[in-house]
Amino acid sequence: MTNLDFAKDVLRWHLDVGVDETIGPDPVNQFTLAQRSVQASATPPTSSGVFPSKSPPAGSTIVSRPENSGPGPSGEEAVKSAYEQAEQAKTIDDLRTALETFDGCALKKTATNLVFYNGDPKARLMLVGEAPGAQEDRQGEPFVGPSGALLDKMLTSIDISRADVLVSNTVFWRPPGNRTPTPQETAVCMPFVERLIELVDPDVLVTLGGPAAKALLGETQGVGRLRGRWFTFETARMSHPIDTTAMFHPAYLLRTPSQKRATWQDLLRIQDKLTQ
Repeated sequence: MTNLDFAKDVLRWHLDVGVDETIGPDPVNQFTLAQRSVQASATPPTSSGVFPSKSPPAGSTIVSRPENSGPGPSGEEAVKSAYEQAEQAKTIDDLRTALETFDGCALKKTATNLVFYNGDPKARLMLVGEAPGAQEDRQGEPFVGPSGALLDKMLTSIDISRADVLVSNTVFWRPPGNRTPTPQETAVCMPFVERLIELVDPDVLVTLGGPAAKALLGETQGVGRLRGRWFTFETARMSHPIDTTAMFHPAYLLRTPSQKRATWQDLLRIQDKLTQ
């Protein structure tokens, strides 16, 4: 194999696993950075709020940041700030403004656009996926790529227009390379997701894919075991629970068309629930 053939194979592998954009000359292991961030936040700060000049305790690593960017909030501080800002939002527009000024999620620094929601703010049906992809990041709208086109067809099959539902994600900025959001990234966005659900107050809430089901339902089982069942979603500020179910993500269905039959059954259940 020549060097050129090897390079082509490497590029093809990156495309196969979802790496379709580069944001720097060197690869970055985001999972390692997330772990280091958690370790760094656990190191006791000095009275000035920064780490001591001497070496931190063994096992602690300080994540480097661009010059003049200032110290970023720790994981707990970021989540607390997210809850405080989300609670103050009285409308969905207020919530968007809060997200646009929120700096507690590191994904914001690498994403092109905030991907908040699209659809009807008063929708009876709300769908929540995992995270934006490359096309969503460029356009600032969720589910606009191939998975979005399939989602439109899925809704049309039960006589529901995409314009009549509200679609969002558990994370509002695209993770580099379309990787899975880290638990910290999901946790810091969750207060805004919960507030969005509270403001929309849909009759039916649908999680699309495993990560969304885990985040909103608190379940550890896969979608294959969760689909076809009904749960309830409720926060302390809600006056009533919302009927909630899980479905396969449209992107998964594009890769695994054999699950479309099961998804059709799920869609019929949702249609029946909406007519009750």
